[in-house]
Amino acid sequence: MRLAMVLIPIGIREDYDLTFRFYEKKLRIIPCDKTLLHWRDYDNRTSRTSEHYAQNYFLDIKLHYFLKLDYDPKRSLVIRGAGFKGKKIAKSLKNKNIAFSWICDNPKKIGKEIYGKTLQPFQELDTIENSQSIVTVANERAQKEIKNYFKKRHLQPMTDYFFFC
Repeated sequence: MRLAMVLIPIGIREDYDLTFRFYEKKLRIIPCDKTLLHWRDYDNRTSRTSEHYAQNYFLDIKLHYFLKLDYDPKRSLVIRGAGFKGKKIAKSLKNKNIAFSWICDNPKKIGKEIYGKTLQPFQELDTIENSQSIVTVANERAQKEIKNYFKKRHLQPMTDYFFFC
């Protein structure tokens, strides 16, 4: 048996990183009906209580692997959503000098400028050819509507659009 030591940057959860490494290597995960590990889970463990395990801290690793594995620089990149996650993604893309369009359906945010980008109404996506979308909308009802929008246009998940929720 060959063992390998994997160095993981501080701040990245090792199991989350491992999941993306499986994805990167196109490994399949198959079900197993046998107990392979007994895990003690308790309410006050760090992954349940530390702010560093909050969902928003996983955005950096999601964006890292999206840019490494799925992003196509020949396509127009679009961010959908202007909440905390959308802003975090937009700021990171801007810092990496990656061009993107930014759309949302919040009338209070449409037309506003954030990080040098003017937020456009979501209908603007119909005018952007050959796009890849990062969706940061957390509302489940809105997510279903967004998925239906993409489905009607024959766009494929994990190729044409990605949910970062």
